Amino acid sequence: MIGLVTAITNLAGTWVSAKAESTKATAEAKATALKTAAQSTADWERIMAEASKNSLKDEWLTAVFSIPLILVFIPEMVPHIQAGFTALSTLPDWYHEILMVIVLASFGVKAGKGMMEMIGRK
Repeated sequence: MIGLVTAITNLAGTWVSAKAESTKATAEAKATALKTAAQSTADWERIMAEASKNSLKDEWLTAVFSIPLILVFIPEMVPHIQAGFTALSTLPDWYHEILMVIVLASFGVKAGKGMMEMIGRK
């Protein structure tokens, strides 16, 4: 009888140890995957930052988006700005989406994700 209890106790102990090792291995694998993903993202962002060092596209887009912001303070320009935005609103959705992708790609993927969430698109 004592042999049976000992065998059952040993079996239970072995099962618990195996389960703990399996859980630990799974957690370590997930942690490694997260580290690898984070490193890949950091590498991508570094590469893109290096590639855009000599690019003026960010400055150009900032200037283009600032023009209406500045001109709206000149009363004679307000009707022209309103007419421009009315015309833009008639363009097809695919054009708006391509323009959004261009701008978001220029300012960065992380900023793009936040902007898309902010305006309700996914």
